[in-house]
Amino acid sequence: MNITTARLRQKIDIINKRQELLYAHNRKKKDVRHFILPQWKRCFDILFSGAALIFLSPVFLLIAIAIRMESKGPVIYKSKRVGTNYTIFNFLKFRSMYTDADKKLKDLAGQNQYQPEGTPEIAKDFSMEELGGLMFGDDGVIDNGGMLVSDDFIIPEEEFISRQNALDESPFIKIEKDPRVTKVGRVLRKYSLDELPQLVNILKGDMSVVGNRPLPLYEAERLTNDESIERFMAPAGLTGLWQGGKRGGAGKLSAKERKELDLKYGREFSFFLDMKILFKTLTAFVQKGDV
Repeated sequence: MNITTARLRQKIDIINKRQELLYAHNRKKKDVRHFILPQWKRCFDILFSGAALIFLSPVFLLIAIAIRMESKGPVIYKSKRVGTNYTIFNFLKFRSMYTDADKKLKDLAGQNQYQPEGTPEIAKDFSMEELGGLMFGDDGVIDNGGMLVSDDFIIPEEEFISRQNALDESPFIKIEKDPRVTKVGRVLRKYSLDELPQLVNILKGDMSVVGNRPLPLYEAERLTNDESIERFMAPAGLTGLWQGGKRGGAGKLSAKERKELDLKYGREFSFFLDMKILFKTLTAFVQKGDV
């Protein structure tokens, strides 16, 4: 287990342990400890992914050959993602980057499209001296608002937000004309074909056809405040509200808008909403929009 995975799991454990105290003032709040996928949604996921895998098997073969002909490395890229209930699983995609792509990510952080101007590339850690008297009260509840988790400490949410608000606004990472992407990868990404192996994830039950996109560990660990927790207490999926929606000519949404749509889907998802999202995703795909 790498350091990032261990750190995220530690944060999840702390969130679960403190949940009862954090919400003692409002018992009507949604229980954030566990989400159970409805049976109708799981049945649809199995039928949809199974049929799609059979129908698209020739496409899988052609893509695999193209990837291997252009560059060395595995056809399938596996990465750790965080889905429903903060579950960490192996997220599958057709490899669209060179094999050393992950090592170059920090060098390209300044080109992140979702990073507002002036945002520091790396969050500043809180030292014990800086935390000072920011401690839990006698009843175990933080006096200064809700809880956020830094690398090694539980700190008041208001203090964290006041010092790192800009970073919290940009947990998503996307780099235009990313030099790590291969030629075949650019074609796959343009038509979202690199996402096809996630049909296997859906069949296995790691995620659903429609839901909030599973996040990489480095993005998920930034979303541990009270509101963001609700994002993970909902179905994780291949496509969702913001993937199917278009905004302006490029179909781009800000990080804040994406988070708001994720929360909205978690509160309002239904069979009819899922069908509507699938239709919009297909429409955006035909129009060559970003999905």
